Amino acid sequence: MPTTLRSFSKINLGLAIGPPRPDGFHALVTCYQTLEARDLVTVAAAPAAATTLRLTSTDSRVPTDATNTAWKIVDLALRAHDIGAEVSIRIDKRLPIQGGLGAGSANAVAAMLALESELSRHGIAPLPQPEKLRIAAAVGSDVPLFVVGGAVLGLGRGEDVHPLPDFPPTECVLALPDIGVSTPQAFRDWDARQLTTARPSDTLSMLSRALASAFGSGLPEGFSAGAATNSSGVSASGGNLGENVSPLLALVRAGIANDFEEVVFLQHPRLGEIRRLLAESPRPEESALIAALSGSGSALFGLYGSADAAGAAEARLSASGIRSLRTRTLPRDEYWKRMREQDEHRA
Repeated sequence: MPTTLRSFSKINLGLAIGPPRPDGFHALVTCYQTLEARDLVTVAAAPAAATTLRLTSTDSRVPTDATNTAWKIVDLALRAHDIGAEVSIRIDKRLPIQGGLGAGSANAVAAMLALESELSRHGIAPLPQPEKLRIAAAVGSDVPLFVVGGAVLGLGRGEDVHPLPDFPPTECVLALPDIGVSTPQAFRDWDARQLTTARPSDTLSMLSRALASAFGSGLPEGFSAGAATNSSGVSASGGNLGENVSPLLALVRAGIANDFEEVVFLQHPRLGEIRRLLAESPRPEESALIAALSGSGSALFGLYGSADAAGAAEARLSASGIRSLRTRTLPRDEYWKRMREQDEHRA
């Protein structure tokens, strides 16, 4: 019987862009957060003399050849096992394509884990976690976060991931405008803007300090990414949340931001207007804890302190003709538990 897994999504709670590196990528600091909103990925696989892959999807826009991230990661995983296999992958799309929610990256990890379950029936042991992370990073910068789940610190080009302390599930509303955003163009616009303003990006340091303040000792040893550090390598500003303040509220109070908004909103002013719809309510208690672009967009999100506040945000978006999706943040333990649940009424 094939293995079906839930393929969850993500948002970025802050994203800071540094200068281009020698390899052409930009240095990044971000806090990923997984969400309940998901696709479904089904894999059937059996060892064979040679590898054959077949991929189908419910959405005709999803590539069904070797350019698909799920195809790539399954091929790399089989090479790491040094075996051939007959593999069939089906992607049931429920999330927007290229919306900044990491859907394609999550599909890849779900396919790799489903393949692992299929091969285990034939006595083939799973790959070690470091090998899974290596393969995920080879497929894409934000693929490794889905090997971890929950709140995740992303460094390097986003592929160097570290689990962060989770916060409780929080109401989330996704705004899904019919606008296309090119990530490569957004990076080019960012670089041009930095040159125009004749100032290097200092947001890596700013977001590093915000993360240190929110998560303190929960950050990986040696983390600095531009922040002032003490002898242990952890920012000297961090660790004391005080008054039982959650990491999420600490991040909000620190004024976290997504650097992409600085250039994407110039190209697509409507996205800035949608963020305001998510953020602001005539009733202060219904305003968002935080509203921002996810990745380079075009999806935006708002996090809310109550179901009523999330419902009010949905109503504001609907009144403006903006499609939305209601979901919640997904902590790490729930991420792994819910991924493998098979009761379809919750799928």
